[in-house]
Amino acid sequence: MDHRTDATGRPHDGGLAHVASGEVGTPLPAPGEGDAEGTAHRSFDDLLNDCVHCGFCLPSCPTYVLWGEEMDSPRGRIHLMAQHADEDVLSAAAVQHFDACLGCLACVTSCPSGVRYDSLIETTRARVEREKPRGRGERALRAAIFALFPYRRRLDLMRGPLRAYQRSGLSSLVRRSGVLDRVAPSLATMERVAPPLRTAAPLPERVPARGRRRAVVGMLTGCVQGAFFPQVNNATARVLASEGADVVIPPSQGCCGALSAHAGRAPEAARFARATIETFERAGVDAVVVNSAGCGSTMKQYAQVLAEDGAGAGWRARADALAAATVDLTEFLTGIGPRAERHPLPLRAAYHDACHLSHGQGITAQPRDLLKAIPELDLADLPNADICCGSAGVYNILQPQAARELGGRKAADVASTDARLLVAGNPGCSLQIAAALEREGGSIAVAHTAQVLDASIRGLGPAALLEA
Repeated sequence: MDHRTDATGRPHDGGLAHVASGEVGTPLPAPGEGDAEGTAHRSFDDLLNDCVHCGFCLPSCPTYVLWGEEMDSPRGRIHLMAQHADEDVLSAAAVQHFDACLGCLACVTSCPSGVRYDSLIETTRARVEREKPRGRGERALRAAIFALFPYRRRLDLMRGPLRAYQRSGLSSLVRRSGVLDRVAPSLATMERVAPPLRTAAPLPERVPARGRRRAVVGMLTGCVQGAFFPQVNNATARVLASEGADVVIPPSQGCCGALSAHAGRAPEAARFARATIETFERAGVDAVVVNSAGCGSTMKQYAQVLAEDGAGAGWRARADALAAATVDLTEFLTGIGPRAERHPLPLRAAYHDACHLSHGQGITAQPRDLLKAIPELDLADLPNADICCGSAGVYNILQPQAARELGGRKAADVASTDARLLVAGNPGCSLQIAAALEREGGSIAVAHTAQVLDASIRGLGPAALLEA
């Protein structure tokens, strides 16, 4: 008999089926969330009709804030979707406006009518990918991105050359010259946001709980996260273990499909989703803990991802079970309650709300509560917190100019707090903002929420975060 217990101390059968009933790890529905299966059964036209064109979304939309153009607002894009719904061909102008959307979901949070803009834009992008040929250069760029980023082993192969480049000093020369910014803005973005590579011990397949075991959780390591931010994954596993969770890390896991889903690559996203569902079904865990905002948001909407690819009810039921089991790290830690002692971190830090954490999952209080419970940590909120930083998955590569403007605005907001450390639940956001600060001649240390908690629990002090 399996005597493992869940986060509330109840015994369970070691699988994900019980999670769908609400026992463990079931997150509270976020704005616009929790009804992916229902949305999957509604027609595109029906979803379009939810919009009453009130304009509440306009101040929350980053591209509307930048340019003030109606067609670059959620309301305007929905108008374009409706206009082209019965047409055989999407116009080039409409595609340009759809491509300019960050998919940040701030409009979903601000909409009083509950419009599922997230479903509308992903369905529209899938149509764009199916029907609208792109220019040769853009096709090549997109092909390179999606042949690389969702594949952990391919990313691992890049670590050596990237580390050699960073150590050579060429990076500073390239950035000062501005050549890449003028000749190849997308490459310039990739060069600027490439993280300083850290060495970290590989995670085992299971990290045992410290003290009495309170839960058995699976952990998504991610593709980009696993290759370029192993220190974040290691910190996540240590924190979970310190709080009494056995951490199961399936070695067979791959990309969750978030980047593909957000880009409209529906068959590819569904393929990754199916593989992720199968991996964690076999793991025998109470919950699946995710430490990357975009990944968690997509996994909680797997039924919709599979519906875009025409999956049947059986797969969508399995998707719903995994979605119910998926929790953000801060969501899980808040739910299970603190057990490990927190040591002081005398430091001023600024917290940035990653869009797919705050708007996609409705998680804003949990990370703040965890960070504020650390003795002597002075936590500042950013002005204009609801506006995206411009990272948005691979948006800053595909739309470098808009991303640069948004990054500059966010960097100014961070600078206004006088913080020495920037904390976020998505490393891509932190790197985007840090790169923007560097362009303006400033600098700031960046860390994931898990790293801050880990430093406090281990008693490492501020230097561990500021010098990392």
